[in-house]
Order: sequence, then C-alpha cells, then structure tokens
Amino acid sequence: MGTFDLLAQGLLAALQVHNLIYALIGVTLGTAVGVLPGIGPALTVALLLPVTYKLDPAGSLIMFAGIYYGGMYGGSTTSILLNTPGESASIVTALEGNKMARQGRGGPALATAAIGSFVAGLLATLGLAFIAPFVVKFALSFGPWDYFALMVLAFVTVSAAFGDSALRGLTALFIGLGLGLIGIDLQTGQTRLAFGVMDLLDGIEVTTLAVALFAIGETLKTASDRDQANTEVTAVKGSVWMTIEDWKRSWASWLRGTFIGFPIGAMPAGGADVASFLSYSAEKSFSKKPEEFGNGAIEGVAGPEAANNASAAGTLVPLLTLGLPTTATAAIMLAGFQQFGLQPGPLLFANNAPLVWALIASLLVANFMLLVLNLPLIGLWVRLLTIPKHWLYAGILTFATLGTLGANGAMSMGFGPVRISFELVLLLAFGVLGYLLRRFGYPIAPVVVGLILGPMAEQQLRRALAISQGDIGILFTSPISITLYIVAIIAVGVPLIMRLRGQGGVLGQLATDED
Repeated sequence: MGTFDLLAQGLLAALQVHNLIYALIGVTLGTAVGVLPGIGPALTVALLLPVTYKLDPAGSLIMFAGIYYGGMYGGSTTSILLNTPGESASIVTALEGNKMARQGRGGPALATAAIGSFVAGLLATLGLAFIAPFVVKFALSFGPWDYFALMVLAFVTVSAAFGDSALRGLTALFIGLGLGLIGIDLQTGQTRLAFGVMDLLDGIEVTTLAVALFAIGETLKTASDRDQANTEVTAVKGSVWMTIEDWKRSWASWLRGTFIGFPIGAMPAGGADVASFLSYSAEKSFSKKPEEFGNGAIEGVAGPEAANNASAAGTLVPLLTLGLPTTATAAIMLAGFQQFGLQPGPLLFANNAPLVWALIASLLVANFMLLVLNLPLIGLWVRLLTIPKHWLYAGILTFATLGTLGANGAMSMGFGPVRISFELVLLLAFGVLGYLLRRFGYPIAPVVVGLILGPMAEQQLRRALAISQGDIGILFTSPISITLYIVAIIAVGVPLIMRLRGQGGVLGQLATDED
C-alpha cells in the first residue's frame, strides 16, 4: 500500500470525533504551556503520562503530539510580547519580535509567526509521511549489533546536545543507566539493586521519574529562585493582519525556515534551538534590508518560527522509525509509547500501522487547529501571562502528585498505622534529584533517556554477544554499526572542538534542555 493510501486511511482515523477531541485538547494545552515562561511541552507531557495511563493509546499519543506542536506555536507569543521565550526554541524569535511589538507591530509579528508555523508544520508533516517509510525499510536490515550502535549514538548525542557540558550530560546519562539496572534481570532472573524492596523488583517506573524530574524538580527550582523579575507585557496595538509588504518579506522566509528546520530536527544532535538560530543567520544573509535586523525585521520572526516548527516534525522521524529521541519532549513521548506497550522503531510501522498513520495524519489536523486558535484567541493567551507563579506551580505540584497516585497508588510502606505510597516516596526523591540537577547545571533529558534506552541497549548487546559466542568484535564488523559509531564520534567531537576554539558559545547556549 502506497504512502498516499496509508496517509488517507490515517486521516480518516484522525478525523474521528474522539481523536479530534484529543487533538484539540493537545494543541490547546500545548499553546498554553508554550505561552507560559518556564513551562515547556516536555513538562506538560510528563504530567499527563500518569493521567492517560488507562486511556486510548492512539488518542493519548495524538494529544502528546498536539502538545508538542502547540508548544512550538505558543512560545512565540511570550517572546514577542514579553521578550521572555516560553520555551528555548523561541529565544531567537524574541530578538526581532519584541522589537516589532515595541514599535506597535506586535500584531504582524504574531501573524507571521502563526502562519509561518502553519506552513512549516504542514510541509514538514508531509515530509515525515514520505520519508519515514524509507527509513523504516533501511532499519529493518539492522542486526542486534546495529541496534546497540544506534543506542550508543543516542546516548552520546543526547549527552552532547543537552546542556553546555558534554561531561555533565554524560553524568546525567549514567544516572539514568544506573536506574535502568534496578529490578529483575530478565535473562538470569537475578535481582539487581533492589536492596530487598519488593516495589523495586519491577524496576523504576518511567512515568514516575519523568513527572518527578520535570514537574517536581522545576517547581522546587522556581520556588528557590528569589530573583524572579516581573516584566511588563507589551500590548498588541493595531491590527493583527499583515500588510502586502509583510507577506512579500515573509513567504520566502517561511520556506527557507522549513527546509532548514526539518532535516536539523531529524539529526541526532539537532533540535529546534539550533534550527531557529541557523534560520535567523540565513535570513540575515538573504535579506535585502539587513540593516533592519536588531531593530524589528519581520524576516527574523518568520524564518526562525518556521524552522522550530519544522524541526518538531523532523524530530518525529528518528523517534518513530528508530526509537531515537533527539529532544527532551521526544524522550518523554518515547516514555508515552512504552507506557502503552509500544516500542517506536521499524516494527512499529509493521505491527501498529493504523496507529502510526493516524498519529501522522493528526499532525495535519493539529496544524489547522493551531492556526485557528492562535490569532483569534491572542487576548486569552496574553492573559495567561498574568497568572501568579505560586498559583501555577502549586497546581503543577498537586496535579503531579494526584496523577502519580492514580497510576501507581498502591499503599505499600510505612510505620505502624501510617502508610504511604512507595511511588510518592520515589516521586519526592527524584523531584529533589531533578532540583539538584537543575541547580548545578546538569541536563534532565539524559536521565530519562538512560532509563528508557539502557535496558534495550543491554538486551541488544547480550543478543549480539550470544550470536558471536562472546566475541566482542562482532560489534564493529557491520558497515551500519561502524557508520553509527563514526557519527557518534563526530557528534561529540565537533561541539568539543568548537568550544575549544571559542566558537561554540551561542550554539552551546541554545542547545539547552527543553524543560
């Protein structure tokens, strides 16, 4: 069956009423959290993991993807009106967008961001639909040694891409790998690192860890931050519609941003942050009025916003076809797949094709929803910025606790008549861990990736060694695995060389954790 037929079937499934509701909830939540500074799509998806535990898998994943897309849309609103990026990928948008808002052109800035995001999201989603099957065909030829090399690539690139220091990224990764060893070894039946605690025999729940690190850790970090300046929101003056001149200056930027963002999002060490920065540089080079950059050039909003939305679709290419997360949100979505017993990779397209194509098609629907939601409801999104932070984070803390209790609420430990859920103990412990990691500049995403992919890497390594009867050389005989190891070395080496030369400051700053 061809791609067009599969996409058409997926579109029919995505247009079912219950899936439309899931998509609408996702894009609305995503836009809201994108608008709110300090709260990103990764935190929101992590919060919803325990809530969606018993819901429809397809609908839940559609909602998660909608949150991801909506977060990319919503981040531009805060960047333009408040000069405070709602999430890290909107840092570049603030450079020109806030200048436009201060000149009374906040409406056209928001409009070019919304329309550019729509165009980029539409084209990139179609690119995902047509490229993914070819990647799947290639991945079906992987042996256990190739999958192990792919996991090594994931570990290395995630450690190098998130945070300013590769060493800190590797430290966070090894914390996750250590947590992944807890429980019963499936091959030998031996208990590992459980310390006699029965609740640890099944291992650490990814949902509990994700919610704790992203939600509890962020709440504790915000509560401890006493230097929270209240900045003034720049009001939207005049019409939100773009002039003919604005359209002429924006359309090429939308296309360039799309073609820059999509492939970079699909790269193991890419991401929306790098894509938006490169798009801004490209627009400054191509612009007929480079002197306006730094003073409110509309191309500086149109290009980066298109790039960061295209990169969101690009991120789903390695996630769905190889099970390789390249952003923090993708890592949490990987946990969402595993929550429903699904493993992203080539077999996902073979065993769960209807779900995958419904998910891809729902992204097209979500793009139309987001275009309708963003501009007419701009007043509502701006009002969200007035919510006091102590109310906001208190609600997040309560929601995280209740969600964890609902998903894993067994009362299992205590002293005398006082008994509490062991999952809540873990939630608090990992929340403190998340706070400490943030406090000392360690990225969060590698911990989650280590817990999810660590046991899978161990399983593939054991399979490869069993086939070769213990000969470790089998790991380096396949052309695919050798190529993946080379890419991993490059992914670590290039940023390291750039930093040593003093040229990696901006990229290192932009390639931060999406929390």
